[in-house]
Amino acid sequence: MASEFVTIGELVRFTDFRYSTLKFYPEEGMLPFTQAEENLTRRSTREETVARIHFIKELRASGLSIQ
Repeated sequence: MASEFVTIGELVRFTDFRYSTLKFYPEEGMLPFTQAEENLTRRSTREETVARIHFIKELRASGLSIQ
């Protein structure tokens, strides 16, 4: 069974977005994440985050910028 949470590395494999892009989006408030205290790994909820990334991809395809 897959975990409810994913790391940025796993999101790279699921979405074909670059690691640097998926690190930037949470910093800009575009993707939610939680940070595990023991090793400071950023984790995101799988379903919500993948859905948001696909939505961002659609917005970018329609010509909208990050701003």
